[in-house]
This record gives sequence, structure tokens and C-alpha cells, in this order.
Amino acid sequence: MILHYFQLESKLANECLLSILFSSLYNLVMASLERLLDSQLPFSFVAKKRDWIDASYTERLKHLLQGDLDFQGTNGAYASHNFHAFPAKFPPQLPSLFIKQLTQPGDVVLDPMVGSGTTLVEAVLAKRIGVGCDIDPLALMISKVKTTPLDPMLVGKTGYRISHHAQQLLKGNPHDLWRIKAAWTPKTRDFVDYWFMPQTQLELLALSHVIDRLEDASLHQFFQLIFSSIIITKSGGVSLARDLAHTRPHRAKVIYDASGEVLEGMALVTKNNPRLPHISKTLSSPVKEFDKRLHKALDGVRLLSRLKETQTILARANAQALPLASDSVDLIVTSPPYASNAIDYMRAHKFSLVWFGYPIEALGRVRRKYVGGETTGDIRFESLPDYPSKIVQEVHRLDEKKGRVLHRYYSEMKRVLKEMHRVLKPGKAAIIVVGSSVMRGRDTETGRSLADIGESLGFTLSHIGVRYIDRDKRMMPAGNRIDLSSQIQRRMHREFVVGFLK
Repeated sequence: MILHYFQLESKLANECLLSILFSSLYNLVMASLERLLDSQLPFSFVAKKRDWIDASYTERLKHLLQGDLDFQGTNGAYASHNFHAFPAKFPPQLPSLFIKQLTQPGDVVLDPMVGSGTTLVEAVLAKRIGVGCDIDPLALMISKVKTTPLDPMLVGKTGYRISHHAQQLLKGNPHDLWRIKAAWTPKTRDFVDYWFMPQTQLELLALSHVIDRLEDASLHQFFQLIFSSIIITKSGGVSLARDLAHTRPHRAKVIYDASGEVLEGMALVTKNNPRLPHISKTLSSPVKEFDKRLHKALDGVRLLSRLKETQTILARANAQALPLASDSVDLIVTSPPYASNAIDYMRAHKFSLVWFGYPIEALGRVRRKYVGGETTGDIRFESLPDYPSKIVQEVHRLDEKKGRVLHRYYSEMKRVLKEMHRVLKPGKAAIIVVGSSVMRGRDTETGRSLADIGESLGFTLSHIGVRYIDRDKRMMPAGNRIDLSSQIQRRMHREFVVGFLK
């Protein structure tokens, strides 16, 4: 069971090092450690290797938080990180930095709101035990697939068979495929009809039908994820939605087929229409896109296969009630959602999940449970420290509903932080990467507010670092130029990295 993993203790060598300081072997040991650090530490740390070796855990954490946390210009698409699009991912180098410098192989690294699994992938690559929780079914699928080694040859052969069999089904009687859709709820069918053209639906039904017949659970989930990745993309995709991987997808008004023929919106196709590129979409064949995405993912499959096995635990659980033992985790690295559904994950995820048998109605119920949701009718509100309480009151005076939504967010995050404090081992760190929101013109100052809430629960605040977002990689609907008149840009051009110690 899960709890057995959390009895592992890091074998620190403090007593050994103290004795070595008084022995003639000191210089030999320090030279060995320096050679090790040369291969593991970022360049900026190499110049002060000896200071780093002697530094305490507390000083090390603060040093990391005060360093460069932007990682702009770095490649974040290695290993399995490029398997599936996901909005507002932090760069993998960010959790990797804290994992490698604050834990040892075999330690437990937790992300209680696992999202796309970035922290877990970095944990398994560093030979740590990755533990993740979430209530979003697609997030759990992504995280599971991205941390599960598979045989590349088997994946390639299975993918070919899926594609071939799907094409054979499409040449047969389409009524057999339409019968699958007939079993869905009326609202689910209406959703699919609005966002997907009939021919696209047929190809997706064929692919999903073949994938569902796979008996191997790991292969089944892998190919479900490849299927999902052709729908939820940064650009393109096989639905009629534009900006699907962003925060607010909208239906294209002009639709072309693969040959360039206009299928819808001919009246808008004029030479003097400057908005045409922003309201148009060219349809792609799902089967062809499936083959492309599989080919692209195979490099990551090959890299993961070299690990032979990984130690990961995933649970469908709310971060406000973690199914973990107290004092069992060596490090937490997580990125909570923005307040007020500023990034609405389920708005995009349902485009894939409906093809896996999830009714639209059920997905709506899951969405209402997300931290930072907008409904407040049955929410248990918490008392807050002075500063976040003051911000909630100011927003409430501007807009009563928004004030309650913000109070919900900070109440839920207080419960999340309380659970994080409970499961974390004494003397260990929790890293919270969070963006701020703007409500009725008032910055919610989320970084400082969560720092105050954490301290009220017993955490010691180490430092609040600031990182500027490479928004092209984060899939934010914002340009390269920061425009402070735009609310979405005001809240999404930087993040705060809050470092706590228990």
C-alpha cells in the first residue's frame, strides 16, 4: 500500500562529515565531493562548491529560491514531457532543481496537485519515488503514462495496428461506429456535434474503438493519451475549437477541409477581412494526426524504457485530504491553480474525455470540485490571516461575488497547505509555484497571501522567489509584449515560488 513507501528515510552523513573534519582525510573527501558536484550542480553554483557543501539545508533552500528560476530558452520537451499539451506547465528544470539539490535517491517527492506530471517525471528521472494526487481524470492519465516505461518496439507495432484497423473500420459500415455514439447521453452527443465535424467524429470513433480493445492496461492508457493529444493541442487539433489548450476555446467560424475547400463560413472569406486567420481552421484527418503524434512520442518512450522501472504512486484524491501518512514526504513541489478558474482545465479536458466514456454532466461535477472554482454555495470558508483577509474584503467591496470566490480559493488553499504540512517530514521543504490573479482591478497577491497562510499553519517561510514566464511555452493567450492594460497579461507574466520549511 501507499503508506509503506513513506517509511523511507534519507541516510544523511552529518555525523560522518563531522568526524572527517578532524581527520587527515578531510581534503580527500572534499575533493571527491567537488568532483561529484561538478557533474550535478548548475554552473552558477560550481564557483562556490565548498560553501555549498558546508551549507545547511535551510541555507541551501534559500539560495535556490534567490537564484534564477526563469529557465527561459531551455528545452522542456525532453523525455516524456512532450507527450501531451497542458496549460500553465512550469518548466521541468524548475522541479528538477529542487529535487536534485534537496533530496537523495529513494526519497519521496510529492505533487498533491499533479497536473501534467512534470514533478513526477523529474522525480523518476532522478531515481526518487514520485507521488501525485489529483481529481482530474486526464491529469492522472497524463501523469501515469509519462512515468510508465514501455517497450518502444511493442509501442510502435501496436500503434501501426491501431491505425490500420481504424482505417479498415472506416471502409466498412459507418452505422457500426455511430452506434457507439448513440449510447452517450444527449448532452454529450450535442457537445460532440457542436465541436466536431461528422467525418472527424467517425475517425475518432474508429480510433477509440480499436484502442478500447487493447488488453494491456499500460498500452491502453498510452494510446488513449496519444488519442487525446491530437484533440488538445497548442495549435491545430482535430476539433473545431481554436485555442483549445489555452483558457477559453472558441469555435472556428470558417472551416476548410484538407484540400482547402470551405465547408462553413464562406460569407466571411473575403480578402479584406483581417480577422480571417484568427477565426479559421483547416481540418486534419484524426488517423493521420494519430500517426504523427505517435512518431513524435516514440523518442520519449525510448528514453523512459532505459529506466526499466520507475517508482511512482498516483491517487485520485483531493489535495485538501491527502491519503498519505503524516511525516512521510521528503519534498513537495507543486503548482496550484489560479483563483476563479482563470485557467479552466476541464474546459479543454472534456474535449478528450467524452471519447473515453465520460458524460459531460459528470465532468461538470468534477469541475465544481476544483480548487479555485467559482461556485460558493456549499463551500466551508476558513478564517484567514490579516493580509489575505484584507485582500478578500477589498475585492468583496468591489464585487461581492468575486470576494466570495477569492475567499473560497484561500480557504481551500489553507486546507491544502495544512495537509502539506501534515505529510511533510520535519525539517523538509515545500515549494509552491503560484501565479496571481486580478479581480476587479485588485491584484490578489497570491504569493504573499499563501506565504502568510502557510506561516499561520506552522510553516517557516524561507523566501519568495520570482520567475518570469516564457508564455509561448506556457500556452497562454498572450503576446510577447507585456501589456498591463490586459488583465490576463497582468496576472500571467510572472509567478512566485514560495519556499516553506517544516
